[in-house]
Amino acid sequence: MNDPRAALQQRLRQNPGDALGWILLGDAELEAGDAGAGEAACRRALALAPGHPEALARLGRAQSMLGRHGEAADSLRAAAGAAPDHPGIQVWLAHVLEDTGEAEAAADAYARAHALAPDEPLLAAYLLAWRRKLCDWRELDRLASQVRAAVARGHAAIEPFAFLSEDAGPSEQLQCARLRAATIARQVRPLPPAPPRAGDGPVRVGFLSNGFGAHPTGLLTVALFEAINTGQPDIDVHLFALNRDDGSAIRQRLATATRLHDVAGLAHREIAGRIRDTGIDVLFDLRGWGGGGAPEVLAMRPARVQVNWLAYPGTSGAPWIDWVLADGFVLPSALEPHFSERVVRLPRCFQPSDTRRGIPPAPTRAACGLPDRSGRVDGIVYCCFNNSYKLNPASVDRALAVLARVPGSVLWLLSGPGRADARLRAHAQANGIDPARLVFMPKQPHADYLARLQLADLFLDTGPYNAHTTASDALWVGCPVLTRPGGTFAARVAGSLNHHLGMASMNADSDAAFVDAAVRLGHDPEALHALRAEVARRRDEGGLFDMGGFAADFAVAVRRMAGMDRGTAVLR
Repeated sequence: MNDPRAALQQRLRQNPGDALGWILLGDAELEAGDAGAGEAACRRALALAPGHPEALARLGRAQSMLGRHGEAADSLRAAAGAAPDHPGIQVWLAHVLEDTGEAEAAADAYARAHALAPDEPLLAAYLLAWRRKLCDWRELDRLASQVRAAVARGHAAIEPFAFLSEDAGPSEQLQCARLRAATIARQVRPLPPAPPRAGDGPVRVGFLSNGFGAHPTGLLTVALFEAINTGQPDIDVHLFALNRDDGSAIRQRLATATRLHDVAGLAHREIAGRIRDTGIDVLFDLRGWGGGGAPEVLAMRPARVQVNWLAYPGTSGAPWIDWVLADGFVLPSALEPHFSERVVRLPRCFQPSDTRRGIPPAPTRAACGLPDRSGRVDGIVYCCFNNSYKLNPASVDRALAVLARVPGSVLWLLSGPGRADARLRAHAQANGIDPARLVFMPKQPHADYLARLQLADLFLDTGPYNAHTTASDALWVGCPVLTRPGGTFAARVAGSLNHHLGMASMNADSDAAFVDAAVRLGHDPEALHALRAEVARRRDEGGLFDMGGFAADFAVAVRRMAGMDRGTAVLR
């Protein structure tokens, strides 16, 4: 595919006063991932056409990509003021208002965009996803139906990550991902084919992510990379960090255990060239469709073998991804037809964990706004620290049903954006539950969060999007996780953790069984205490948190993928 920037640059050499040409060039530079060049082109356009809304909007996008979110909000507000009936500008404004923490204003902008073009499913999907984050469940069913119908019709705009929160089956998720991947494939020109692997030296394994720091991806992988570094000399690990150094201890550990390449802010083709020049044999996409990643880089095929793993809990639907790394519980054989990738299964849970993270002493219950226990039942603390977009009406109502049957218990939640907490309390009150029984914890540094998590008695999971890193954290501090595994990858991660911990009894087979188990444990503190002791024992003695063993299994899978072509049998 020809790069549109070359033609635009030629056009502007012939007519440098062409404001529209500079706007189009700015857009092309942004699509190529070069925010700096995009900003420069937009400023040239604005010098020629002051206040032009399309130039202001693209300037705001460039500033956002460069991390200057306050400036981006100013530019996009100006663009929206100059073109109030432009739904696309309203969406870009909403995106940057998310970044500046103006949650309710972002919702208003998404709603304005949808009102301007109510039949556009992408705008419905944006509004739906953000309302889920705000626990604003108005028109939820109508918006969800519009989005699912669009996927069924082959509409290519729906973001696959947001679609994981819908009550959609695995075939729908595959359709959504394939449509999104096809759009990128039409826009990207691949690199020449990678040369075959040469020699018998160490396998060079690359990982591309925007989460190499104090981020769930960094927290999950750092101990594994350390174990590979010390125990697997034939695996040479390279990290390609789309995010800048956040100064965290996790980032320093990652840099010490691997060869870390800072590619933040580079254009997509330059990142792909860096990966190709490093000679990566197997490249893992540790972001997928999760946002903030660079699927365009993967679409250029910088490595001969490319793998979907860990951060995106579903199929990529992408022709440039060859394998998905999973386990037998989270991706059973019944799900294979709904994955575009070939399947590599580890003999353990596919999700690693940081086994070096300490657990600080717990604060008092009173300091966290939690009740003191005054009897056998009073004061049971149920928790669910999943992100707010996972707290859909069905999952919340299931948890409220537990509270209704366990007097004196509370539900401890992570505080959400905007007025999410107030909406959840209002929903509880409407269902006959004292809103004071919902307790919210503001976002904490990870160590402080783990300290507080020790005060919870039982973690109540959500569906169809499970706890993932949050479930691992809970088990690490000895808090049992009650889940109901579903029919998709995203709905089976907590179940996989329980299964491989040897706690399969915590995987309920129905909502009724889930509620009954939570109530039974809430009324039996001795049984709950014994369960917590069992979790702690299995954590210390079992294989779920054995990163040395994980590294050995991971190395076997990598070596075999490096020597396989796409037509070989699935690894078991």
